[in-house]
Amino acid sequence: MSQLFSPVFFGPLSLSNRIVIAPMCQYSSTDGLANDWHQIHLGQLSQSGAGLLILEATAVLPEGRISWADLGLWDDATEAALTKVIDAVKRWSPMPLGVQLAHAGRKASSARPWDGGGALPASDPRAWTTHAPSALPFAANGPVPEALDEAGIDAVVEAFATAARRAERAGLDLIELHAAHGYLLHQFLSPLSNKRQDPYGGSLENRMRLLVRVFDAVREAVSDRISVGVRISASDWVDGGWDIEQSSTLAQILDMRGCQFLHVSSGGLDARQKIPQEPGYQVPFAAAIKAKVKMPVIAVGLITDPSQAESILRHNHADAIALARGILYDPRWPWHAAAALGDSLAPAPQYLRCEPREARGVFLAPEG
Repeated sequence: MSQLFSPVFFGPLSLSNRIVIAPMCQYSSTDGLANDWHQIHLGQLSQSGAGLLILEATAVLPEGRISWADLGLWDDATEAALTKVIDAVKRWSPMPLGVQLAHAGRKASSARPWDGGGALPASDPRAWTTHAPSALPFAANGPVPEALDEAGIDAVVEAFATAARRAERAGLDLIELHAAHGYLLHQFLSPLSNKRQDPYGGSLENRMRLLVRVFDAVREAVSDRISVGVRISASDWVDGGWDIEQSSTLAQILDMRGCQFLHVSSGGLDARQKIPQEPGYQVPFAAAIKAKVKMPVIAVGLITDPSQAESILRHNHADAIALARGILYDPRWPWHAAAALGDSLAPAPQYLRCEPREARGVFLAPEG
């Protein structure tokens, strides 16, 4: 058996294989509500054969949305809408489903990517005031966020915990806290965006304080059946910013506090970043962190070939492989990976008849 198609545990959650569908924003909600697009999108990915599907960045507060069209989980209406979608997807697929809980901080109030992206002008009726650790804009000519005061920080912690409870009630199996890509929790971590002079700024211990509080609050808010982990940017790719050494320290602290997986990405905090985008460019970060923690580590970023994914696992550089754009382009990537690696998986019985003659043995009939 290949490593890619061997089981792995994220705490209480058992995955049938090590392929993870990473969160990908759909920018298709109104007032944070999940809708038919999400049901279609998640439904097709739930039939991909991956071991886990994590829903897009889902805002814990309305002002925490990246754009006005982001998914949310902050009130009864958003919970009910998401529950309806999750119920429909789970009716037809045994694949575990997770959600990435997020707050965009100073990168909130943006246009959708296909509308140009970037911060909405203050004159746009859909724009709102953003918040951050410090009153520093993301872009040099961008809107200046308001620095969160202590009461605002407490409200963010409670919002994450409340959203986590809603996620469990909605039937989700896993929660990933979004502390990557320049969003609020990452903004607190990085000295480039956090210039506070209080217990949430300055030293590494202080800059990690909010994320640790949020993790503890979420872990306490949900039952033991829910896997709770974190996605981080291991480096800002800017001198003087967040880096792999600080990430390793954070990972060890989260590991000791019961974190059940770490999803290792990078970048997104500062426009000056210089990223060498080549196949597997973030894998060394995952490998460095994996050497220092017990929890499973997910590698992500330009991992597109089954043999490449298998090699990462065989060399013990990560415990699981996340796909994003690649699986949007090829929603049957796990099927093709199984064929390439001489392994097998169990599709929905409705799809058994499509097994190619040249790949006999790739499909196993689902149990039951």
